[in-house]
Amino acid sequence: MTDEGKASTGSEEEAAVPAGRRFPAGDLARVAVFAALIAVLGLPGTLNVFGDAVPITLQTLGVMLTGAILGTWRGALAVAVLLVLVAAGLPLLAGGRGGLGVFTGPSAGFLIGWLPGAAVTGWIVERGGRAPGTVRLLVACLLGGVGVVYLLGVPVQAAVTGLSLGKTALLSAAFLPGDVAKAILTSVVARGTQRAYPDAVPAVHRERLRAGGR
Repeated sequence: MTDEGKASTGSEEEAAVPAGRRFPAGDLARVAVFAALIAVLGLPGTLNVFGDAVPITLQTLGVMLTGAILGTWRGALAVAVLLVLVAAGLPLLAGGRGGLGVFTGPSAGFLIGWLPGAAVTGWIVERGGRAPGTVRLLVACLLGGVGVVYLLGVPVQAAVTGLSLGKTALLSAAFLPGDVAKAILTSVVARGTQRAYPDAVPAVHRERLRAGGR
């Protein structure tokens, strides 16, 4: 085969790769920024209420916002980056916590739940197309950022602490008002951001990638 033939074949193969499957440098930067955002929201520290071993933090707000802005896969990747850094020992969780020990404690299930929580939030937002409304964003945050996280967090907390599932769920109910407030705030912030910057809508960003934009 001639060099021209090889070049032609290479170009055809490259063109055959769907643009949406590529992961541009810009997306890597966004993933890093949102991982850092979740970490920064841990700076105000933690608050334990009613003797619950799992603290209240602002970082769940960051998880919801990450899913709402980045979508399913980029949102999950941003959370995964944060969790890997935490596992490596960096004190990026609220209260300056880090290391493998946090994944064996009472809050381990909630931390692990952040990853599917961000993914589900992003998935629901993506289903809203080019202009997801505030209500959809709120539902996405409540189902993904609250529901999914609790679904994993409560059973793990019960197993680690030795409390019954019912009592653990009752203790965790103290988080609900704050988490609902975070979901409302996240939906408002995300909607305002997406109106100002259309590329912050996951579906719009995906379409631009498929069209070859960055």
